[in-house]
Amino acid sequence: MVELKITGNSLTLNDFIDVARNKRKIILDDDVIQIVMQTHNRINAIVDGGTLAYGINTGFGKLSDISISKENLSILQLNLLKSHACGVGEPFSSEIVRGIMLLRVNALCKGFSGIRLNVIEQMVTYLNNDIIPVIPSQGSLGASGDLAPLSHMGLTLLGYGEVFYKNEKLKTKEALKKAGIEPIEYLVAKEGLSLINGTQAMCAVGAITLHDAINLAKLADIAGALSLEAIYGIRDAFDERVHLARNQHGQIKVAKNIRSLTNGSTFLSNQGELRVQDAYSLRCLAQVHGASRDAFKYIREKLEIELNAATDNPLIFDEDVISGGNFHGQPLAIAFDFMKIAISELANISERRIERLVNPQLSCGLPAFLVANPGINSGFMIVQYSAASLVSENKVLAHPASVDSIPSSANQEDHVSMGTIAARGAYSILKNSQKVIAMELFSSCQAIDLRENKSLGKGTKAAYNYIRDNVPFIANDEIMYEYINKMIEIVEDGHIIKQVESTLDMSL
Repeated sequence: MVELKITGNSLTLNDFIDVARNKRKIILDDDVIQIVMQTHNRINAIVDGGTLAYGINTGFGKLSDISISKENLSILQLNLLKSHACGVGEPFSSEIVRGIMLLRVNALCKGFSGIRLNVIEQMVTYLNNDIIPVIPSQGSLGASGDLAPLSHMGLTLLGYGEVFYKNEKLKTKEALKKAGIEPIEYLVAKEGLSLINGTQAMCAVGAITLHDAINLAKLADIAGALSLEAIYGIRDAFDERVHLARNQHGQIKVAKNIRSLTNGSTFLSNQGELRVQDAYSLRCLAQVHGASRDAFKYIREKLEIELNAATDNPLIFDEDVISGGNFHGQPLAIAFDFMKIAISELANISERRIERLVNPQLSCGLPAFLVANPGINSGFMIVQYSAASLVSENKVLAHPASVDSIPSSANQEDHVSMGTIAARGAYSILKNSQKVIAMELFSSCQAIDLRENKSLGKGTKAAYNYIRDNVPFIANDEIMYEYINKMIEIVEDGHIIKQVESTLDMSL
């Protein structure tokens, strides 16, 4: 891919994924270089003039009233990184760390931070050479930004800490030696603070989660359409007139998807033909899936603003140095708590459709637990158990993080967002929900194979064929986790979406 030009103002979610996941390389825009250098010169003028300015020649947080001498400013910035690198737990994935670094580069390129150009260029070098700082995933309050995670990142720029390089966890200096890269020798006034004051950790986790949640919504439509066919569902509930009468955009989109996916299907029934109404998990599929899509649209709007936001403190505006609170993660924390609910609901209704497929009292003639000889075979009985377990776990994880706050820094920082916890919770819910949708796809294809020979819809047939190319019909009990894991891979890699969209010549 052509290198992505970083301007500080034009990053999109798709750009983010290209760099974080697909390892697209980046370069700095020429205008950015000039802006960064000009703002750094302003920092030098403040230091030389002796004016007291927070984060430049003072302590931090509750210690902001303590003046720091000019000769100690470099030590101050390094000590900041060392003391704040208090993260714990499993490290973030490589794609999340790449996203964190990209977002920090983009924020610093806005020119409000005063950092030297060579510090930003060091992050660009790490990204382009796939040198991935080891950043523990726990320890951020989400204000003053993601201090602990970003400190772990910042330390590696000077050769401290650890990184992943060529799939090996190494001391940073060892990895840099192998890569032929020199660490930064020292930091100057405000640079440590400029590296760690911001929302980039929560933003990166949230961006990865949102991107995959948008794809999961498409897969939920595919899974729901297959289940609808497998249970001889009623097509009338997806009549365009019904959804236009309500005019909820996400709902209208999902109903259109179901009509397109099932176009030409002889599995579907008409109102009154087999029954008057379907259960809500089928009949209200568009309303539930659509609400999640509308939520994702809102979250994307907030996220893409934050991808290009200045979240440092203080910010430098020409001759003014202003202390504010842009590092506070509340706009993202609330959005990511919203995302937790929206993703959870895709899994909730999916599990209910699995239950209708495996339950002979609800499945319109399918054999118990989707196996030809129930009794000696348990079939898909425990597939539903597993899905129910994941859905229940999601309900715990969906508890909002943003309504909590614990004061820190001797009560100077007396309200925090917990936005990184919200993002991490959303990510966990996403992974659980991908598994549930995978189980529904697995179950619905099994159910279709147990039906009389009928024609699937144009889109559902493409999905069914793709699944059957990878996962077989289960005639008698087999070790199920291997097939479930394969279905989860199919959901995570997203190829089934491309297959269906190319068949339908439309975007789900």
